[in-house]
Amino acid sequence: MALWNWRVSFIIAGVIGIVWVVVWFWYFRDEPASHPSITKAELETLPKAPAKGSKANVPVFPLLRRMLPVTAVDFCYAWTLWVFLTWLPSFFLNNFKLDLKSSALFTSGVFVAGIVGDTLGGIWSDKIYERTGNVQRARLTVIVGGMTGALIFLTPVLFVRDLTTVCFCLCAAFFLMELVIAPLWSVPMDIAPNYAGTASSFMNVGFGLAGITSPLVFGWVIDRTGNWQLPFAISMGLLVLGIILSFFMRPDRAFRPAGYQKDPAPVANEQRA
Repeated sequence: MALWNWRVSFIIAGVIGIVWVVVWFWYFRDEPASHPSITKAELETLPKAPAKGSKANVPVFPLLRRMLPVTAVDFCYAWTLWVFLTWLPSFFLNNFKLDLKSSALFTSGVFVAGIVGDTLGGIWSDKIYERTGNVQRARLTVIVGGMTGALIFLTPVLFVRDLTTVCFCLCAAFFLMELVIAPLWSVPMDIAPNYAGTASSFMNVGFGLAGITSPLVFGWVIDRTGNWQLPFAISMGLLVLGIILSFFMRPDRAFRPAGYQKDPAPVANEQRA
């Protein structure tokens, strides 16, 4: 935008998106068994696929009730995520009077830290499960630890006015918060491996609702108060709520509604339960 104009930035982003679509179309498969990279051992851990043309009998309302704590945790996580995604450039621009290029530079540093967290969260959760065989510990250690760490590092943002310190704390907070997303997406599959798509969609409702409300509330709070720290304080409150609700998700307890015929759960999930 500084070199040309805002339209060029959209064109560049669009071209990158098209390239990604091509790569995804080439790599992705609807059926895991048709993917060249999957192993026989991995296929054996998956639920049995329904016959072609058959319709799965999904116990919608029992599954929705079981997934409500997961949806709420996803909402709490996503609220803070959307604060970062939608308002961070404006935060640096307005709170520290940075120019556009400098604001973009600091924002990019925070987001790079988040990308690292996205990757490591899944790796660490897997390692904990491999070492302990306890899926509850594997998921909650990373989810609760990530949210708690984000909460700790967001606290100085409310009080400190030094740009370097604030940038470091935001990087650390975003890194720790993004540790959450991979194990959180694993929880619907842990709970309901035979209805993983529906369970995941229920969880993602929380993400969507946060995406709608978080930017609106952030903007309204700033317009009313002029305080750029206050929306971060609201996010911290929701992180506390997310930490508490995480203990009600129970990925170690398989979803088995009474009165529904289903395929046998894979061996790995039976052992977890």
